[in-house]
Amino acid sequence: MSVMRSVLLAISENRWMREQGPRLWFVRRAARKFMPGEAFDDMLRAAGELRPRGIDAVFTRLGENVTDAAEASAVTRHYLEVLNAIAAKGIRCEPSIKLTQLGLDLGAEQAYANLRALAERAHATGNYLWVDMEQTSYVDVTLDLTRRVKAEFPRTGVCLQAYLYRTEADLKGLIDQGIGVRLVKGAYKEPRAVAHQGKADVDAAFVRMMRTLLADGTYPAIATHDEAIIEQTKRFAGERGIAKDRFEFQLLYGIRRDLQTSLLAEGYRVRVYVPFGREWFPYFMRRLGERPANVGFVLKGLLSER
Repeated sequence: MSVMRSVLLAISENRWMREQGPRLWFVRRAARKFMPGEAFDDMLRAAGELRPRGIDAVFTRLGENVTDAAEASAVTRHYLEVLNAIAAKGIRCEPSIKLTQLGLDLGAEQAYANLRALAERAHATGNYLWVDMEQTSYVDVTLDLTRRVKAEFPRTGVCLQAYLYRTEADLKGLIDQGIGVRLVKGAYKEPRAVAHQGKADVDAAFVRMMRTLLADGTYPAIATHDEAIIEQTKRFAGERGIAKDRFEFQLLYGIRRDLQTSLLAEGYRVRVYVPFGREWFPYFMRRLGERPANVGFVLKGLLSER
């Protein structure tokens, strides 16, 4: 792991920085590169603007590690309202939810009750529910609750992080159970004991799992901006005769619109991850930590606005 990435991820987990960072004007301005705004209406507007371009959306309300039961219930009610609004407006936009937002730190059963309510509403409105993955300490319970919800509401999928050593085994189990998977590289600060540290090792693990997903998975979501991996994905699908509508590429809001356009022009399905909410600082720092190029991208944008 590079020194810069280590520092940025450490900042994302620092409580003092989470409180103070968003107050800095240049941090707030830079964060706009990665999210349309803090309000639900900002997300809806962004999702609506994507659709005429042929791009679907997956959204999340930013925030994690809720430790108050009333707040977890409020987050759940908000997601329920969002699902209703999306259905009413006919926007193709799927929710992606962190279980610690739903009270997982208070207990698995509380998080499950909230997650089940969201899965039930997503099912009733013809939508699909994604469960986000968090730090390694949450992996087992996240997979367990996803399986429980999936057994009742089939349109449920989960995110897996390629940099964790355990993920290849987890992936095979999820494929056997017919659970949809969004594959990402991983954006948390994890120790060498549980996760690959070097980019080459993470990339190699991602490519292995991408091939497994495309060959055997249920409508896989390949979530990366790494053009080398995207090219390998396209080549593998072509060699195996895997139709372009049997999987999708997922890209982050605000990054590489040109790549979104080129993939669409080649006939691939594209979905953009659109975050919103007030608790955006950890997400913003993880986006910077993922690729050094993102830091340059933000600095260039700030300078151009001066």
